[in-house]
Amino acid sequence: MPAKFYFGASTSSHQVEGGNHNNWTEWEKKNAARLSAESGGKYPPENYISGRACDSYNRYEEDFDIAKSLGHNAHRFSIEWSRIEPVEGKFDEREIAHYRDVVRALRKRGLEPFVTLWHWTMPVWLDDRGGMEYRFFPFYFKRYAERVVEALGDDVRFWVTINEPEVVTGNAFRYKRWPPQKQDWFAWYRAVKHLVYAHREAYGAIKKRFPDARVGAVENLVFFESGGGVVNDVMAAGAHFLRDRYFLNHIVAWSDFIGLNYYFHNRVYYGFGKNLNKEVTDMGWEIYPQGLYKVLMDIARYDRPVYILENGLADARDEKRGLFITEHLAYVRKAMEAGVDVRGYFHWSLLDNFEWDAGFWPRFGLIEVDYKTMKRTVRPSAHVYKTIIEAWDKIHEDGGNKE
Repeated sequence: MPAKFYFGASTSSHQVEGGNHNNWTEWEKKNAARLSAESGGKYPPENYISGRACDSYNRYEEDFDIAKSLGHNAHRFSIEWSRIEPVEGKFDEREIAHYRDVVRALRKRGLEPFVTLWHWTMPVWLDDRGGMEYRFFPFYFKRYAERVVEALGDDVRFWVTINEPEVVTGNAFRYKRWPPQKQDWFAWYRAVKHLVYAHREAYGAIKKRFPDARVGAVENLVFFESGGGVVNDVMAAGAHFLRDRYFLNHIVAWSDFIGLNYYFHNRVYYGFGKNLNKEVTDMGWEIYPQGLYKVLMDIARYDRPVYILENGLADARDEKRGLFITEHLAYVRKAMEAGVDVRGYFHWSLLDNFEWDAGFWPRFGLIEVDYKTMKRTVRPSAHVYKTIIEAWDKIHEDGGNKE
C-alpha cells in the first residue's frame, strides 16, 4: 500500500457550478430544441440548458461537508477558465479569490485538492478564434495556467492540466456531437497536437514555480478486447493505440502521474461495440469492472503513479452503484497486488450534475440533487463507499494484512 491512498469523488465546474458563460452555454442555447426533438420529446429543451446546474458555486462548503462525512480525504474539481479570463488577457481577481476560498475550504476539512485546469469549456473569445484548433491555444493555456497556479499553488499539490483530451476532440471533430461539431480528421489531429503542447507548456510552467507539485493529465481509457482472430486482434490493437496510447505517449515524459478515468469496455468482433451487455447503466453503458484491472495493468508500462480520477455510472434508483463501487475497487486492489502503483480512487460524481449533451436526466451522484430546490440527499451507495474506505484504511493500519 502507498503511504497515502486518496479516496474521494470528482466534479467539474460547468457541470455543477451554475451561472457560467462559456462556449458550452452558447452551444446549449442553440442546440437545446434539437436535442429535445432527438429524444422524441422525452426530455424538454430546458433539460439541455445548464443554468444553475447544482449551484455549487455558492454551495461548495455544504458539498464538502457531506464529502467529509462520507469518509473522503480528497476531492477533485475544476477551475472555470471563462470565469478567470472572461476577456482575453484580463484576469478576474474576484473569481481567482473565489477558487482560493474553494481550495482553502477543502484544506480546512482535511480534503486534499486535486485541481483540474481545463475540463473542456473555454472562454467565448477563445472559442471564437478556433478553440482547440487555434494554433495559439497552447500559449493562452499556459498563460491561464500560470495565473491560476501562482494564485493557488501554495495550497495545491496535485494539478491536472487537461481532462480527457481524446473524448473532447473525438466528440468535437470525429463524431460531430459537441462544439464545434465538425467531422474533420485534420481538425482532430490539430486539436490533439495543440492539447499535447498545451499540457507540456503548463507542466513546465507549474514545475518552474512549484517544483514539488505533482502534475499530470487525465485520460479516459477503454479496454479494447479482441473477440479472437487476426482481424479482430488488429482492429483492437489499432483502436487501442489511437484512442488510448497516442496522447499518453506524447505527454508521459512531462507527467508526474497518470490520471485515469474508466467507464468503457469495447469488445471487437468484426466491428466495435460488440459487448454482451449483461449489466448496463441508465445510459446503456456496459458495466465491466474487470476492464479497470486490464487498463491498469496496461498503463503500468509507463512507470508512473496512477490516480483513478473518475469511475462511475448513471443509476437514478441507486440499485447498482454500491456493487459497482465494490467490484471496481476489488479489481483496483488486484492490480495493486500485481504491482501497479495506484494511489487514489475518485468516484464520478460527488453530485448529480449536468451531463453535457445528455443534460440533467442521467444521475451519477453519490448525492442526489433536487434541481428545483437544490436539496442534497445522500444515496445509500455513498455509505457503501464509506464502509469500503474505512475497511481499506484498517487494512493499511494493519500493515496490509487482508485478513
